[in-house]
Amino acid sequence: MMTARVPLRVTVLGLNYAPEPTGIAPYTTGIARFLADAGHDVHVVTGLPHYPSWRVEPGYGGRPIEERDGAVRITRVHHSVPSDPNGLGRIRLEAAFAARAARVVTHGGRPADVVLAVSPALLSVGAAALRRRGGRTALGVIPQDLYSHALAETGSLGRAAEGAAALERSLLRRADGVVAIHERFRRSLVGLGVDEHRITTIRNWTHVDPVTRQGEDVWALRRELGWRDDEIIALHAGNMGAKQGLETVVEAARAADRRGSPVRFVLVGHGNQRASLEGLGRDIDRLQFLDPLPASRFTDVLAAADALVLHERPGVAEMCVPSKLTSYFAAGRPVVAATNPLSAASAEIASSGAGVTVVPGAPETLLEAVLEMRSDDAEAMGLRGQLFAHDVLHADAARSAYLGWVEELAASRGGLRAIRDFRDAGRAPVRVPHRSDVPTPRAEPA
Repeated sequence: MMTARVPLRVTVLGLNYAPEPTGIAPYTTGIARFLADAGHDVHVVTGLPHYPSWRVEPGYGGRPIEERDGAVRITRVHHSVPSDPNGLGRIRLEAAFAARAARVVTHGGRPADVVLAVSPALLSVGAAALRRRGGRTALGVIPQDLYSHALAETGSLGRAAEGAAALERSLLRRADGVVAIHERFRRSLVGLGVDEHRITTIRNWTHVDPVTRQGEDVWALRRELGWRDDEIIALHAGNMGAKQGLETVVEAARAADRRGSPVRFVLVGHGNQRASLEGLGRDIDRLQFLDPLPASRFTDVLAAADALVLHERPGVAEMCVPSKLTSYFAAGRPVVAATNPLSAASAEIASSGAGVTVVPGAPETLLEAVLEMRSDDAEAMGLRGQLFAHDVLHADAARSAYLGWVEELAASRGGLRAIRDFRDAGRAPVRVPHRSDVPTPRAEPA
């Protein structure tokens, strides 16, 4: 564990945090723990656990809740959760969270050295800006999605998307530093007008438990889940929302029924589109829905599949880097990604060699790709994915980079005095490179 020479007061504002199991929460949680484990005083202001089911977890609600996550102090502010989290419902949720988060007093009334905003929710960046005091508090932003691209690519809010893009551009420009979770994101941030010298690339990391089942254990798990030995299991895990466009996966299962193909498509998780997807696939034999899995079983179930499916709605290209890929690669199974050729997901598949890409929105094409996933080539893809997860997406690389980035943010606002404090303590501020700070993947196995 790396110990801070000069403890910083760090406030993290983000709508999602553990115990939410998927999406942004594992990364916000990980960043807070990295900083606290290094000796910094970390206070997280977050919302009520509600994702991906879009229902508040039992035991939460009412007035603000104070909790501890190890050395991390947590304040959960109250907010409602919309039954329809698209469009205006989601905007109201994020606005309510941002307004209440901005009023939370942190660090015993003392100003934070650094305030970090995790976006979405976009308005959290505005709330974070309000926490700056006396010109000594640095503001860092970690966008996991880009609103301007999301609204344009999913067609949400119509012309109002232009206003959202202008707001996002204005808020990001106010930050002292912005993290790009992928080089494709870096280019998008520059396109929004963010000063390139304020952007640091820090990749999301693999945060799931390693695979524990091997050999016969895997086949026993398949049978426990009702999967036959002679069928190809194509599994999608994660949120079932609008940007995933999972109607195509349902229709691929329908095509498998029609053709008598030895394939079962499995959708694992929750999301605001799950009910409609279940209705659409009610009469399909080769389609199965599973509820979210506990962490102790999640990676083992991924590893028991023959192929792991990623599908993005046609037109989606720059709005996000799908977080599920870090889990998919760690599971060691080949990935079939139906995604735009210009997307970050497509770039990840090409860099890792861990799967194949096909056009999104084409059920028959998706089915054909899945049918190729019981082969020696597919096994090699899965192994390459594990190597990529270990070499490029390891938590240690992200931990070191985030510690250096936050300390540099603090030094940039404190000026010469902060730099001198670091040096007097025996440690100069870390200069984080503006290009990807993770090592180049090792050569593919022969």
